[in-house]
Amino acid sequence: KKYASFIVNRVHSEGLRHFKVDAVGRVIEHSSRLVEDQTKLSTRFSDIAALITESNYWAQVRNHSLVTRTDVEQAIKEKEYRSNLIEEEVLESYANGTFKISVDGYAVGQINGLAIINIGDHSFGKPTRLTARIALGKGDITNIDQDSQLGGPIHGKGFHILLGYLVGKYGFDSTLPIRGTIAFEQSYSEIDGDSASSVELYALLSSLAHIPINQAFAVTGSVNQHGEVQAVGGVTKKIEGFYSVCKANGLTGNQGVIIPESNVRNLALNEEVETAIANGKFHLYAVKTIDEGMELLSGVALTAKSDDSSSDMSKLDQIILQAL
Repeated sequence: KKYASFIVNRVHSEGLRHFKVDAVGRVIEHSSRLVEDQTKLSTRFSDIAALITESNYWAQVRNHSLVTRTDVEQAIKEKEYRSNLIEEEVLESYANGTFKISVDGYAVGQINGLAIINIGDHSFGKPTRLTARIALGKGDITNIDQDSQLGGPIHGKGFHILLGYLVGKYGFDSTLPIRGTIAFEQSYSEIDGDSASSVELYALLSSLAHIPINQAFAVTGSVNQHGEVQAVGGVTKKIEGFYSVCKANGLTGNQGVIIPESNVRNLALNEEVETAIANGKFHLYAVKTIDEGMELLSGVALTAKSDDSSSDMSKLDQIILQAL
């Protein structure tokens, strides 16, 4: 009600057209999207005021006596269009093959991660391929980005946490007899944050157990030393970024994004992505643990108990211990 009152006050003070009920609702939806929380609304009132004024302009252009939801939608799209030139160029690089990424098929030790690019008042999700290689060794796993001084301190912390998970789960009685490397491909600027730690862990597990990962998925989420997947920032933009790349390469109906369950409240997806999900052309999955995510990525029932009835291990644990 207070947000609706703000809109009415703005309309009166500026001499604008009044808003229909669905138009007021669309402004409030956009406010929730700005703050990335379904239970909160943004207090960036200067941005909301600008949206009200521009929505009135589009109502005037279309000879609407009242501002409609489509007028608000047009105002939002026009603002994004004025700011998203870099995003369009990045998307074009995916479409023409300059940025290498797979959005279908299966591959071992390869997965699609999701990053956020911030440019002025515009941000967008950028999918990035991450690869992992495993060989015989003495327990050393190298993060190429970190060793090349392209990884920030929080990214480094996330990497050491996932190593703690691996050592605690599979190296409890001896040193892991492996050496490995992980890297974000075609990444030339600093990477920070821990939102890729689950992605790195999935790639390492895939390479270690030789389990192919479905390339139709992209993943985000941090992980703790117990294998629980934790919330990260920017999930809405990350999902929309991967959707745009899949759309540019052709939607197959199998593509989607895996996010932490604790991030569901942060979803404020645009109408196109919501419609694609509702129609089964794109998918969204929320997971609590690495085992759940690995099962989705592999398409194999890895969380079930192993064939050994006397063991509490999952099938994933059994496969990895056999590989070791």
